[in-house]
Amino acid sequence: MTDLTRDLIARIHHQGPLNIAEFMTEALLNPQHGYYATRDPLGSAGDFTTAPEISQMFGEMIGLSLAQSWLDQGAPTPFALVEAGPGRGTLMADILRATKAVPGFHAALTVHLIEASPVLRDKQRALLGDTPVWHDTLDTLPDLPIFLVANEFLDALPIRQFLRVETGWTERQVGVQDDVLVFGQGPAGVQPALEHRLEDTKPGDLVEICPAATTFVAHVGQRLEERGGLAVFIDYGDWRSLGDTLQALKAHKSVDPLDAPGTADLTAHVDFEALILATPSAYSRVTPQGIFLERLGITARAQSLASHWTGDPLQSHIAAHRRLTHPQEMGNLFKVLALFPHGAPLPAGCDNDA
Repeated sequence: MTDLTRDLIARIHHQGPLNIAEFMTEALLNPQHGYYATRDPLGSAGDFTTAPEISQMFGEMIGLSLAQSWLDQGAPTPFALVEAGPGRGTLMADILRATKAVPGFHAALTVHLIEASPVLRDKQRALLGDTPVWHDTLDTLPDLPIFLVANEFLDALPIRQFLRVETGWTERQVGVQDDVLVFGQGPAGVQPALEHRLEDTKPGDLVEICPAATTFVAHVGQRLEERGGLAVFIDYGDWRSLGDTLQALKAHKSVDPLDAPGTADLTAHVDFEALILATPSAYSRVTPQGIFLERLGITARAQSLASHWTGDPLQSHIAAHRRLTHPQEMGNLFKVLALFPHGAPLPAGCDNDA
């Protein structure tokens, strides 16, 4: 039994069951035993691999899209270049390298990273130096236009799960049975936040909500409306939540979310409809990652890079391009949503929402 498991069992005995959001928060962010507080989760030696770690091309395409929107909005100076959940800093490093030749872009920007993990902050500092400003939340960002990217950030924010029953909804909880963490259900009742889901669900259906994600997106959208800029969210998920998508990954394999919390990554699919309903800003259509990257020119970039390689490096490069763009790999699973001020041009790579 891990130290965090022991602490959670004691808390549940004392205070009662935890909802899924409370459990995820402890498992991921507990200061002593939480997953992100104690380790670097990325890469072959970690538990999962993100797109920026697969190929530099991903960050390069994102950087060019951000820079084009900056130009399209009149090159506001100064502005904040922001990443939420920046991992090891790889994506930001690739964005900065790809945009170096954009006139005035680097002179106008300051880099800001929203990161809760002290371990990952050290990794980011090792790659990016002391230039970035680190933040725990959005609230301390400067009063400037923001050009923000968040790749696989929203999926790690804590969710709540509700099961439809004849009399309304019952919330899924984590309790204790025979000194083991187990899933259970709370009492049935009305859930105003799910009133609109009564039309498309039936008893036995499970629906997830993520208040932290909708709050984050609403805050970003308000900043964009007031100050200008762009936000690009890239994550796996789809339109409107339905079903249990909570998953735990350890050493690149699925494990039981309740087995040794704090030692595995916990995520859930993003409900893009909920994000769009939350933002006061304009927004793009939800676009598959593969289509988004192809529109930005990833294949031409891949061909250019391929001319420098042969043998195993070339084969790895071809595989990386396929993994990022192919519909049966990350190309369809991951989606892109862009937020921008009303009246601003549509960001490069995106479709209009209409």
